[in-house]
Amino acid sequence: MSAAGLEHLFALAPLSQYQLHLFKDFASFKTALSQTPFFSVIYSLSDAREERRNCLISLRELAYSHSEIQRIILAADDAEARLIGQLSPSRLHGIISKSASLAELQNQLATLLSETGSVNNNEFVHWHGSHCRMLSPTERAILRYLAAGFSIPEIAEQLARNIKTVRAHKYNAMIKLGVNSDVGLLDAADILGHLPMREPQLRAAS
Repeated sequence: MSAAGLEHLFALAPLSQYQLHLFKDFASFKTALSQTPFFSVIYSLSDAREERRNCLISLRELAYSHSEIQRIILAADDAEARLIGQLSPSRLHGIISKSASLAELQNQLATLLSETGSVNNNEFVHWHGSHCRMLSPTERAILRYLAAGFSIPEIAEQLARNIKTVRAHKYNAMIKLGVNSDVGLLDAADILGHLPMREPQLRAAS
C-alpha cells in the first residue's frame, strides 16, 4: 500500500482519530522514536522476499527494545500473511491482508489499534478469521537445512530420519505455508534461515 493509500485510509472514520506518521524505512522510524512516543507501528509490505525478511527482523528488534509498542503488519495478500504468521520470530499484535476490502481494512485496523497495551493472543483472528497451523520444530529444522543448501538425503542424515519422513515433513510445511512449489518453499526457507531460533521475552507495558 502506498503512502497516499495509507493517508487516505487514516483520513476516514474510524481511523481519523489517530495521527499517522509515515517513514520510508525502519532506520528513519528509529530516529523519530527517540523523540516521539509512538504506541503502534504498522509495517506495510509488498511480497518481496528481502523486504519481508527485513520487516520480521526489524519488528523483532522493536519487540526487544520497545515491547510496549504495538506491532501490526499489512501483508500484500493472503499468501504473504500466511508466511508472516508462520515465520515471525516475535509475537505480533496483528497481521492483515491488504487484499481485504477498504471497509474490512479500516475495521480490522480500528479493532487492533483499540487493543494497545497488551499483545493480542488471538492476533490471527484479525486475519482469515481462524488460527493458522503452526510449523513444527522438525519442519522448521528442515527449512533451515534447505536454506543452508542441504539436500533431502543430507537432511535425513542430519536429523537421523528416513528420507520418506523428511519428505512428509517437507510436504506438511508446504501446506502450512501455502506454497505449492520448491521455489516457494525455498523462499520461506531463506527467510527463516536469517531469523533467530527463539522469540524475545516481551516486557509488560507500564
